Amino acid sequence: MKRVKGVKDLLQLCKLMLKPMNLPFDEKVFSILIHFNTHPVTSRKEKMTKCYPPVTEEYQKAVEKAKRKLRGLIAEKNCAPLMLRLAWHSAGTFDVKSQTGGPFGTMKQPAELAHAANNGLDIAVRLLEPIKEQFPILSYADFYQLAGVVAVEITGGPEVPFHPGREDKPNPPPEGRLPDATKGSDHLRQVFGVQMGLSDKDIVALSGGHTLGRCHKERSGFEGPWTTNPLIFDNSYFTELLSGEKEGLLQLPTDKVLLSDPAFRPLVDIYASDEDTFFADYAEAHLKLSELGFADA
Repeated sequence: MKRVKGVKDLLQLCKLMLKPMNLPFDEKVFSILIHFNTHPVTSRKEKMTKCYPPVTEEYQKAVEKAKRKLRGLIAEKNCAPLMLRLAWHSAGTFDVKSQTGGPFGTMKQPAELAHAANNGLDIAVRLLEPIKEQFPILSYADFYQLAGVVAVEITGGPEVPFHPGREDKPNPPPEGRLPDATKGSDHLRQVFGVQMGLSDKDIVALSGGHTLGRCHKERSGFEGPWTTNPLIFDNSYFTELLSGEKEGLLQLPTDKVLLSDPAFRPLVDIYASDEDTFFADYAEAHLKLSELGFADA
């Protein structure tokens, strides 16, 4: 028998096995089944392996007060996409092997802000500083991730759990750990999977966060929003992706690869048709991203 090497071979094998029994073959359904059996996701039980550090009552109260202040700022300035990008880029530098980088407050340092992928994030840091000064007890690590959680919530997205206790670290990560929008699925899996330790499902769910915001040519080389309402968090990133390219809307190479990759595509279809599932998976993926290297048991 021919050796099964990948998803395409498995799909063909399933089709051949069902043919003699006159059973229907739905490639999308089988792709999803294969995906979830070959790319296990974090279960509720596995998430319990986190061991969150205790914080004082004073610290927890400061988190809640800062959250209210952040809601006001983000609503006033319409800066939810920028705050989400700050949180993502702060966390997305984590490297599993070296246990360096990650959501530990280093984004405030000029050296990290100077990374090409972080163009424009100095604006976010400046906007947040007056609120941060009101809560000196909070670490920058917690504060930046809290801003990302609020950005999703205030634009109509899912409630992402937030656990405080991150400590600020002194050394920013080296440049080059964040994803490159011009590359393909192998690159996405290298950055999110090998480097950060996230799953294919996390990659697709987090990509849906591009329902917020737009690219600016002077910052990234690309221009335009992904959706018609870039200040609303919903599943329109996926519906727009499936409807094809449109004038005025953006589709990056890393967006288009979600359609061509056999493991990514079934998830795009699911999220486009079921916003509740997208919200649940996004909240889980965002939580994992925001806690990379933090509170690991």
